[in-house]
Amino acid sequence: MKKREIDSESSVGARRVSSDFNKPALESIYLKYNRREFVHPDPLEFLYHYDNPGDREIAGLVAASLAYGRVAQILKSVGRALDEMGRSPSDFLSKASDSTLQKTYHGFKHRFTTGEELALTLAGARDAIERHGSLKNCFISHYKNNHETLLDALDGFAGEITSRLGGRCYLLPAPCGGSACKRMNLFLRWMVRKDEVDPGDWSGVLPASKLVIPLDAHMWRIANQYGLTQRKQVDIASAIEITKEFRKISPNDPVKYDFSLTRPGIMGSYNQRSKHDEKNNRICE
Repeated sequence: MKKREIDSESSVGARRVSSDFNKPALESIYLKYNRREFVHPDPLEFLYHYDNPGDREIAGLVAASLAYGRVAQILKSVGRALDEMGRSPSDFLSKASDSTLQKTYHGFKHRFTTGEELALTLAGARDAIERHGSLKNCFISHYKNNHETLLDALDGFAGEITSRLGGRCYLLPAPCGGSACKRMNLFLRWMVRKDEVDPGDWSGVLPASKLVIPLDAHMWRIANQYGLTQRKQVDIASAIEITKEFRKISPNDPVKYDFSLTRPGIMGSYNQRSKHDEKNNRICE
């Protein structure tokens, strides 16, 4: 960048944060793009179909976990998975036996996620809800308020839900494995933050200040342009480093600008590729 830059410390040595990275500039982008009219083609749009918080948290878990690959395929897969649950995912899940879930999602396929894996994950979510009363209460049971982020709680939450899959699966990655956990941090953004875009059904009990940026290759490129990281890997260490820079601008809500910053690139890619092809049209890896 040609504009004046300021020095900042990094885990890999000195780096320079662009002067473009400032609160007025970010607020301007937020005010322009943080609106529901810009949500499509984000899988977040599926949560708006439900009025009940219990339905939204299940829909959010499904939508976030399947949000990898091409946009059109994501929307198709999430739509199919949720359509099988009818008007109330929470009611469906509370009544569904293991065999019902296996039968319902037999033949389901989203890239390398099989119907069996989805069914076992949903069975784990159902079991967690039976134990705790809700996915929110399940997450809270793993939360420690003396931790800087929600990552430790996310690790326990993902492990509990994927217990039938040995405690780990690609659908619900855990930060202890080193993954950036883009999709699970995205799920937490939806659940914990509350504004015109994010529903925030967990906002009253979990602090937005401890959220971690949902980091994928797209956000990593944005962060590099701003000079927020020099790390070369899109991993959890990079996500934490980038979040710390956002926390300097917005201490109580470090992922506030995630949606609005990524809109121009995602919308432009989607609109352009939908006219031609979707070869590189990927979000939420």
